[in-house]
Amino acid sequence: MAHSIVMPALEMAQETGKLLSWRKKEGETVTKGEPLLDVETDKAVVEVEAQADGILAGLKAREGDVIPVGQTIGWIVAPGEKPPVEEVAAASGRRMDSTPVVAASAVASAAAAAPAPVSGARVSPKARRLAKEHGVDLALVRGSGSDGEISAEDVMAFVATGGSAAGTAVAPAKIQTSQAEAHATGALTQIARLMAERTTQGWTTAPHFFVSRDIDAGALLSARKKFGPAIEKERGVKLSHTDLLIAAVARALEKHPLVNASWTGSGIQQHPEINVGIAMAVDDGVVAPAIPATNKKKLSEIAALRSDLAARARANKLRPADLAGATFTISNLGMYQVDAFTAIIVSPQAAILAVGRIADRVVAVDGKSAVRPMMTLTLSCDHRVFDGARAALFLNDLAAAILEPEKLL
Repeated sequence: MAHSIVMPALEMAQETGKLLSWRKKEGETVTKGEPLLDVETDKAVVEVEAQADGILAGLKAREGDVIPVGQTIGWIVAPGEKPPVEEVAAASGRRMDSTPVVAASAVASAAAAAPAPVSGARVSPKARRLAKEHGVDLALVRGSGSDGEISAEDVMAFVATGGSAAGTAVAPAKIQTSQAEAHATGALTQIARLMAERTTQGWTTAPHFFVSRDIDAGALLSARKKFGPAIEKERGVKLSHTDLLIAAVARALEKHPLVNASWTGSGIQQHPEINVGIAMAVDDGVVAPAIPATNKKKLSEIAALRSDLAARARANKLRPADLAGATFTISNLGMYQVDAFTAIIVSPQAAILAVGRIADRVVAVDGKSAVRPMMTLTLSCDHRVFDGARAALFLNDLAAAILEPEKLL
């Protein structure tokens, strides 16, 4: 029996995926569970496995094609079997229809909630959603796609230039980039483009405020020296300061569920699990894979999982499950010799912790000057979910855990 290969939905709100490569050629034998193709999503490059044994046949998409979720791109058939006859639009070097395959009821609901298209111009589902979130009148947006199609990038460009539902249409020359400019700046990958879009969304929709705390990291350094060798022997990975911070943050979040919550648009959603995401730099931007149920993990487990996530992020081998479900994020730039910084909240999370480097500073200890290894933590917060007092209490408990890390372990 023939098994269809479809563009998978690898993350929430995904509409399309870019086919980067086929791991097998048409006519070759494939085994269930082996890597079959690589797909680029909004957040990462994901390796997709074969779902059946058989022969790869009837390929309908080529490397570089952007394909709607749910669309058939090939078949796995039994020896001697032919793939079903099916009319599937091939990209052939162009962008394929961005409309995903979804339930009819969902389409009807989305259409009812979305702004009406302009003069018959097509509007991608993501563009409709972003227009609604940012209060953009689509009649004022000029589409850059074929036949004037309005894309998510067109909406975000309109927002970035100050456009709004009540604003004045921005001249097309200010929105669109000339071919010469595009060549000079270089085309963005989907990961980099979506990172820019989501950063803009997070910054413009969440009312940020920031609280900072300088903390003595001496006990943290001692804990790393004390527990590091045993963890390296047991797990084969080096214990990092980030691992200790992840453990401390997870425990502090247990006491402060609102810091681990999300704004839904109509209220606050508290999450039953604590899944700490770790911001990691990759070639095309930043990804933030999460450690599930972080507060229930031992330090050695956290170190092993963090090391594995970092290795697979560098190799573009993160799985969909790695990128889903983070409820809080840590961004550590200490290894780049950054003293302190503020980070942008990853929507729909309510907070992100920015971590600076550990460096010797002269501070007052018991009324006398002393040199201590200090670091600065800055918590970016969504004021819709919790206020400054709760943010300060969270930092107090986090600081207490860092000052006495052995109590965590």
